[in-house]
Amino acid sequence: MADRESTATSYYVPLAAPAGADAEFEYFQPTEATISVWSADLQHGGPPAGLMMRAMVRAVADDGQHFTRVTTEILGAMGLGVNRVRAWVSRPGRRISQVTAELECQMPDGEFRLAGRTVAWRILAADSADAQSIPREPLPAGPDDLRQVVGFPAEGDEAVAWGRVGFIGTTVIARQEGRTGSTPSIWIRPDRELVEGETPSHLESIFTVLDVANGVGTRLDPTKWSWMNMDTTVHLVGQPTSPWLGLDSDLAVGRDGYGATFADLYDVAGFLGRSAQTDMIVDVR
Repeated sequence: MADRESTATSYYVPLAAPAGADAEFEYFQPTEATISVWSADLQHGGPPAGLMMRAMVRAVADDGQHFTRVTTEILGAMGLGVNRVRAWVSRPGRRISQVTAELECQMPDGEFRLAGRTVAWRILAADSADAQSIPREPLPAGPDDLRQVVGFPAEGDEAVAWGRVGFIGTTVIARQEGRTGSTPSIWIRPDRELVEGETPSHLESIFTVLDVANGVGTRLDPTKWSWMNMDTTVHLVGQPTSPWLGLDSDLAVGRDGYGATFADLYDVAGFLGRSAQTDMIVDVR
């Protein structure tokens, strides 16, 4: 596991495109604030997901459609060299559309390799208040009603104490009793700019931290097991109204080396949706 805290003020620094570069891409330098708890040579899955959401938000028109289902696939190691991102409308439509983003990482030989892809469906917003049906009440307490801390310091044995390493040390959390599993539910938000010099949208903020669901929904000992996810699928029933994301997650571990994390998601205004992640379970003893 990585062992250093980050002093960077953003997750990515924008770079000028090199001469002759493909004009579809934006170029970025990941900072140490993106570092994974599993390796000091890799990015945590959250910041790349946020960066791809940023690209998708900028690729679509202000047409009244909302992001409703977002699937991020981790296709390879997300290194700390130069990253480049592009996004495009892969299925246009006036009521329903699809947008896709890709993130590529530069290799030691200078070539770029595809490392992540996000595909999102968007639906034209309309009034369905008369049919509204929400499966969960809001979390009992909001983030401003709870004690907020940086990262995941040890607090009893009810959850993994991830500490304040790399990306984890750039988040602000607040714990309360959980509903779906044996661990607390948390409020979480990033405490950094996604891209240097920019104020992230609420969508960008929640997708930057949502990947931690599989890390906080279990009591597995990370010195004995790793449980890295290879994807995250999110179904939303509304749009976030603040950078705070409520996560109430549970990791189900099978007997054959894989599992799945399921989480209820909350906004400060109430229930926001659900997420699911496929997890590879590895014995590291």
